[in-house]
Amino acid sequence: MSTKNCPETTRQKMINMMYLVLTAMLALNVASEVLESFRIIDASLIQTLNNVNKKNEQIYGSFDAAYLQNPTKVKEWKDKSDQVKLKTNELVTKIKDLKEKLAMASGGIVLHAPGSDYVLELEDPVLINSKGDTIVIKKEDDLNTPSEIMIQQKKATELKNDIIEYREFLGSFLEEGSTLKDNIIKQLDTSDPKIDLKEGGEKKSWEILHFESKPLIAVITMLSKTQIDIQNAETNIITTLYSQIDEKSFKFNKLGARILAKSTYVLEGDQFEAEIFLAAEDTTQLPEIFVGGSKLAMREGKGIYKASASTAGTFKWGGLIKYKAPDGNTKDYKFEGEYQVGKPSATISPTKMNVLYMGIANPIKVSAAGVASENLELTVSNGRYEKNGDDFLVYPSKLDALGKITTISVVANMNKEKRPMGSMVFRVKEVPDPLATIGGKNGGTLKKEELMAEDGLFADLKDFDFDLKFTVTQFDVSFSGAYVKTTSSKSNKFTDEQKGFFSKLNQGSIIFIDNIMAKGGDGSNRPLAPISFKIK
Repeated sequence: MSTKNCPETTRQKMINMMYLVLTAMLALNVASEVLESFRIIDASLIQTLNNVNKKNEQIYGSFDAAYLQNPTKVKEWKDKSDQVKLKTNELVTKIKDLKEKLAMASGGIVLHAPGSDYVLELEDPVLINSKGDTIVIKKEDDLNTPSEIMIQQKKATELKNDIIEYREFLGSFLEEGSTLKDNIIKQLDTSDPKIDLKEGGEKKSWEILHFESKPLIAVITMLSKTQIDIQNAETNIITTLYSQIDEKSFKFNKLGARILAKSTYVLEGDQFEAEIFLAAEDTTQLPEIFVGGSKLAMREGKGIYKASASTAGTFKWGGLIKYKAPDGNTKDYKFEGEYQVGKPSATISPTKMNVLYMGIANPIKVSAAGVASENLELTVSNGRYEKNGDDFLVYPSKLDALGKITTISVVANMNKEKRPMGSMVFRVKEVPDPLATIGGKNGGTLKKEELMAEDGLFADLKDFDFDLKFTVTQFDVSFSGAYVKTTSSKSNKFTDEQKGFFSKLNQGSIIFIDNIMAKGGDGSNRPLAPISFKIK
């Protein structure tokens, strides 16, 4: 019933007032219990965090001890663990500083501050900052300061980005799809929560969910949990890295001597070089290698053997590898090998014919025994050259019909030295003149209908191996009969006037074509020999 129909009495008003007071007291009592629960949880988290720290320090200590015993084997993994330690400490320090900022903004007290006469009570909630000072949390029920700092000042967003970066950093040490990597992604999850339809379907961010309108002690507890998540992830990563020391150690059950030579074919006057090593060796234990009774110098676990190649021929060599087995005994492993020494030589051959032509690219193929094509260079006494894949293109600059001034020499780049491999003399000739043709004919008889079917005059290089084209640029056509008529074309095409005369030609008529000029792909302009045809 409404108050209008049933007015409140004085007694009813008193009862209502008492109800409100009791409800408020009950609410305060529940809030106090919740805050106390957060204090207990945070204290428990800090104790757990200390235990995780001790465990991680023990693992880092194990890295240090293993490194002292075998630096070569452990260095890679210790370096990675040091990176993890540094990155973790940076992030944890940021979180501690954030806790301190929240506590001090809410009236917190630093016990070690000069002039502080505060007496710490057992029930006072406290936190330890990154400098090791104790800070008393005075307003653990403060709702405004955490929201201001975490949401308005975007410290929650900064923290989220730091966690994402840290998570990706740890993931870089693990293979994609591994169980541990998936666990770390879940452990350090910062994704926004799913929309809860029961709460009106309101979308919340990770930051809002954990830090908006939360009492100070709840926010600090959340940050403590984040610290534990981070350092638990640290534990998983460094434990995995430590296990890799033995997993990645070189393991083998069969030993054998091997020889790796730079080349088994060397030139007279050059030097033969080879690496002798024990197959599947553990590079943290170096064997001793002897050739001819002399101990070899070592490079990255391999013996380096060098011998002067003073004369041509095939040479055998060998020696002994001494290796300390796991049982402490030294075992001997013999090895043998051979190498060839040859005299410097080179083959230089034009890929078209045994002559070079002016004005065009002359393909040259060059080879030298025991030398890769990319290590060969040319010198050309008459002209220049350029590389064309594995071959060369030579461009002579002067005619040399007798081959007196044109020499192509080959040089090999071997062991950072240039070695002469041989040379060859070439002749240099002019590209031959093409022949003027109509319908592929250079003269003779031609049917009238064949002549009428052609468009013009063409220049053909007969029996020339290079793909060089010439184009007729002008010509004159003369017709014989009762009178002589001459017409000109300034291209390779017959003019309309010329085609008109062709249509009037009779059997036995003679056409004469001269003043023919053609331009070639080499840039030259050539006068071509006249041609004539008799119409049949």
